[in-house]
Amino acid sequence: MTPTTNEATDSRRPGAKPRITRDDIESKLRNIAGPVEDNVERAQSMAVAVGVAVGALLVVTAYFLGRRKGRKRTPVVEIRRI
Repeated sequence: MTPTTNEATDSRRPGAKPRITRDDIESKLRNIAGPVEDNVERAQSMAVAVGVAVGALLVVTAYFLGRRKGRKRTPVVEIRRI
């Protein structure tokens, strides 16, 4: 005769495995996810800083390239007195 699920996990029987509850699973997942969440927060703040730096670099580059192009196209007008 095979034991039923309740008999196999009954904690009153000697040698029986203890029941795993939802609280046990949640606490274990929190222990695992804790350090991971800290690393994610640090990576996000670093990503924001890098994004701002890249954006600023793009704006400055566009400014100088536009300035150079404007100088090339601007005609030089000489005014001579006769």
